[in-house]
Amino acid sequence: MTTTSLTPPATQRRQAASGGRPPGRSGTGTGTSRPGSAWAAPAAVFFAMFALVPLVLVAALSLSSWDGLSEPEFVGLDNWKKLFDDPVMLKSLWLSVLLTVLGVAIQTPLSILLGVWAAGHQRNRAVLSAIYFVPLLLSATAVSVLWRAVLDPNFGVPAQASWLFGDGNLFGVQSSAIGVLVFVSAWQFTPLHTLIYQGAARAVPQVLYQAARIDGAGTVRQFFHITLPQLRNSIITSMILMVVGGLTTFETVLILTQGGPGTDTTISAFYMYQQAFKSFDYGTASAIGVLLVLVATFISLIMVRLSGYGKMRSTMEGL
Repeated sequence: MTTTSLTPPATQRRQAASGGRPPGRSGTGTGTSRPGSAWAAPAAVFFAMFALVPLVLVAALSLSSWDGLSEPEFVGLDNWKKLFDDPVMLKSLWLSVLLTVLGVAIQTPLSILLGVWAAGHQRNRAVLSAIYFVPLLLSATAVSVLWRAVLDPNFGVPAQASWLFGDGNLFGVQSSAIGVLVFVSAWQFTPLHTLIYQGAARAVPQVLYQAARIDGAGTVRQFFHITLPQLRNSIITSMILMVVGGLTTFETVLILTQGGPGTDTTISAFYMYQQAFKSFDYGTASAIGVLLVLVATFISLIMVRLSGYGKMRSTMEGL
């Protein structure tokens, strides 16, 4: 008995050319076709040249004594021992963690609310969003110079509003100096995280909100029971970026406070700069750099582990 094929001749020819498999199917049986590893080669080479190789060199330099001119001299773990016996270093590490925690605590809820709002269809939303994202166009140096002029105790806003700022010297007390650093960082980088949440909020299926409205859920309940769970992946990604950025902040401290008053705002990245380019102790500075990489990596892995981010397989947020 003859069996008549219902597959069009053109499709049969394409299947024959692909070894009998339907077009768009891979040989793995997964039903999807993925690019080969060669597509990642340019990015891998770039990452190795500008990330892995410098990191290995810095790690080797952290075991040496070098003033930038003479030949490096191997000293083993002497730089690391000196590092953990240095009270300024321990204080700078604590300040780095403090600034990072404050930055995450302030920027995360603010950027989530602004991102969800920017994802809507409110009147004049596009214009207001464009104005709000202006700080993203400026470098950290430009932002720091701007706020240094605005908050100048002699000619800036504090000098004209002594009823609010007291003597006007916000950089002369540790608490107010740290507050300025946190505020300036939030002013510059919150728009970046807002963009992340805006894109994620727009990707939430609208059918979820429609079903919630049918069940009588209001805007607040929709936000906490639909929007936030769906933003789970984006929240973890954003927080990791905040942690890495907070631990490596440098220009803001250099221009605004220069580590003062005294060493009250000397964070680890700024202390690394002082050791390298003022004390010419590149071995200790390299040890500080490696320590910052280890701390940032450890915190990021803990966040991924506790959040279950690595176990997610769905392409939809939060599922």
